[in-house]
Amino acid sequence: MGNNLKRIENLIDNDKLPRHIAIIMDGNGRWARKRLMPRTMGHRAGMSSLKTVVMICAQMGISVLTVYAFSTENWRRPRDEVDYLMSLLVEYLHKELNELDQNNIRIKILGDYTSLPPKCQQEIEDAVLLTTHNSGMVFNIALNYGSRNEIIGAIKNLGEKLLSREINIDSITEEMFSSMLYTAGSPDPDLLIRTAGEMRISNFLLWQIAYTELWITDRMWPDFTKEDLLQAIWDYQQRDRRFGGLNK
Repeated sequence: MGNNLKRIENLIDNDKLPRHIAIIMDGNGRWARKRLMPRTMGHRAGMSSLKTVVMICAQMGISVLTVYAFSTENWRRPRDEVDYLMSLLVEYLHKELNELDQNNIRIKILGDYTSLPPKCQQEIEDAVLLTTHNSGMVFNIALNYGSRNEIIGAIKNLGEKLLSREINIDSITEEMFSSMLYTAGSPDPDLLIRTAGEMRISNFLLWQIAYTELWITDRMWPDFTKEDLLQAIWDYQQRDRRFGGLNK
């Protein structure tokens, strides 16, 4: 264990951990290209980082971890890359499911996974069913996810309830709207991590991150380590979170 990692571990205040960490796992393709490898090898290397981060967050007592695995826009990528990502998802769930379950982690899916190949759907449903009663960390996997689609879906749901007179216009609140999103029941993210240095949100949790603290690193996702995660958490703990108000 490096000296810097030990130092950061000692700095972390376990009483001020973020309840919900969200991650945009970016840079797999660039990581592979720099090594003269196919983009698919970057995605495979990134799975190792994912496993590390999931287990560390669960062990630390983070309540919710949400990762952006596949967006609604990712269908625009070359077909062979999309197919590889789908097969990698099946492989990850198949290999890691028992360990995730043994660590009391509950798997949830954000997005319309019914558009994925049947084998992917089956692995997802098996994983969700097996872990549904687990009471530890909630592990949200955003698959075929787009925040604008999510918001439109919630608006349609509200519209149906208005038309059926189940609710009236004055009863619509932020809390009601939040309850119609994929993340219903979870706190909004406290910390959003994005790797590979990109300065954008990419249609991810647009409603939920209204007051989320952002942490951007140039580190490519396959190179993301425990030290990087703890550095992000420590930096988060130094932020002055006022939620639009002023501290006394």
